[in-house]
Amino acid sequence: MLDCIEIEPKTTARASVIWLHGLGADGNDFVPIVDELGLGADHGIRFVFPNAKPRPVTINNGMTMRAWYDIKGMAIADKQDAEGIRDSAAEIEQLIAREAERGVAPESIVIAGFSQGGAIALHTGVRHADRLAGIMGLSTYLPLADSLATEASDANRATPVLMAHGSQDPVVPAQLGQASRDQLLDAGYDVAWHEYPMQHQVCMPQIATIGRWLGERLL
Repeated sequence: MLDCIEIEPKTTARASVIWLHGLGADGNDFVPIVDELGLGADHGIRFVFPNAKPRPVTINNGMTMRAWYDIKGMAIADKQDAEGIRDSAAEIEQLIAREAERGVAPESIVIAGFSQGGAIALHTGVRHADRLAGIMGLSTYLPLADSLATEASDANRATPVLMAHGSQDPVVPAQLGQASRDQLLDAGYDVAWHEYPMQHQVCMPQIATIGRWLGERLL
C-alpha cells in the first residue's frame, strides 16, 4: 500500500478524493489547495494524497525520484512505460479498495491528479470496474490511449470527467491534452474541458472550478 498524506473531514467521511501528484513532487504538493476549494466546513470529504514510489526517470538522466512511471523521451506520449503505468494503476486500485473498507463506496470517490498523476487518474478511472463519482485530470493526457476501446469499463462510461490545462504549458502541450479530451469525447465520455492562460501549473480560477465540480459530485 502506498504511503499517503490524509486530510480527514471534521465529520464522518462520506466521500473521498484520491489526488495524485506530478513527477518529482510528493503527496504534500496539493494539500494546501484543500482549504481553497470552498467546500464548506462540514463537507465530509476525506482527501488522500499518495506518494508515488521512487524510480529512475530516463528523461532526467536516470535520476531516481517519485514518479508514477518512467518518461523515456521528450515527446512524453511516445515510448510509453506501459508496465509502470499499469503498476501505478494497480496501486491506486488498492487505495480505492481501502476507501471501501473504510465505508466510502466507489460511487462517492473521485480520482484526481496533476500531470503524471493526472495521467494515472484518467487511465485508472476509465478502467475501474465500479462506477466512480468523478475523474479529474489536470495538465495531463490519457496514456496508453490505444487500449481504451478494449479496456474501458462500462461502469464509468457516464462518469463525469474534468480536464483542465494551461494554454502555454511547455511540459504537457495543450494540444496533447486536447487530443486526449477529443478521444474521450469520441468514446462517449462526459468531459468538461477548461483551458487557462498559464503554463504547467494551477491557478485560482481553476481551483474555484475544481471546488464547484467536486461539490456537484460529492456534496
